[in-house]
Amino acid sequence: MDVADFDFELPDALIAQHPPAERGGSRLLTLPLDGTAMHHGAFVDLPLWLRAGDLLVINDTRVFPARLLGRRDPSGGQVECLLLERSGDDRWLALVHPGQKLKPGARVVFEGSGVALHGEILDRHFHGRRTVRLWRSGGGSVDDAVDVIGHIPLPPYIRRQDDPQDRDRYQTVYANARGSIAAPTAGLHFTPAILARLKEQGVETAAVTLHVGYGTFKPVRTERVEDHAVDAERFDVSPAAAAVLTRALQERRRVIAVGTTTARVLESLQVQGGVVQPAAGATDLFIRPGHQFRLVQGLVTNFHLPRSSLLMLVCALGGQERVLAAYREAVARQYHFYSYGDAMLVL
Repeated sequence: MDVADFDFELPDALIAQHPPAERGGSRLLTLPLDGTAMHHGAFVDLPLWLRAGDLLVINDTRVFPARLLGRRDPSGGQVECLLLERSGDDRWLALVHPGQKLKPGARVVFEGSGVALHGEILDRHFHGRRTVRLWRSGGGSVDDAVDVIGHIPLPPYIRRQDDPQDRDRYQTVYANARGSIAAPTAGLHFTPAILARLKEQGVETAAVTLHVGYGTFKPVRTERVEDHAVDAERFDVSPAAAAVLTRALQERRRVIAVGTTTARVLESLQVQGGVVQPAAGATDLFIRPGHQFRLVQGLVTNFHLPRSSLLMLVCALGGQERVLAAYREAVARQYHFYSYGDAMLVL
């Protein structure tokens, strides 16, 4: 397949720069898998599309304020550090700027609200990555310090600095497991009231965890879809969640993934003798047209980048021609795209 076949025209004005005025206030484009016409509505009406017995699977990862702004010690030059993932008790894999000046042995400090966090560059890696050791003077929790002085790492297509509102709105209401540097954005639309309505009508919910990494923004630079590789991301599916999935599978109930991250986790799981196996590890599964879905039968998702691996995943479930036609319709009707944008239901 050619990557160019997943392109579409997207005006910059449709890339959402802020969340909607109220959580859950987004629009919803529904694309039925039975081939009937797409429907335009509001996200608060999602319960109308689901029925008793459906299993809604969410990603309960929690975004942490991974962007640190500080200075070199002792020279005072400005430093920016994006924590990607922990690689030891006090060590992190990170992107740092200015990378050329921050060589092994360089010291940095990040300060704010009476908190100081110190860092040392330990090693250099490919693509601007560094191993960084972090500590607090006199001891204390590094995570607590990061939570105080860190900034929410908004996606590169949101062309503004983060503000206090983002600490709440760039986080799902059910976020639990700390570890993501980007939100599982399909979940941003859910409110406690919407979740309560779903529960009242007999929709079951299960949680899995996938910590969204920097690779979620990785563009597809190859000409052929098959030549692209998706970066691995850490996930965890507990025995309890696997048991809920097993019951839904054996009872032939619909399994609906909230977000592409959840879909990738579910399709990475092993099913042995009709039993879904719990698992923890990393997945680099690249779902694209031709993928045979084993668990996922529906998807709540946002609108994604042209030519992106996430768009290809949606096309794998909804059909390439129909999904791209829906995207063109969304553009024509002025839907908002990406993290803070509107939602799509493929079911």
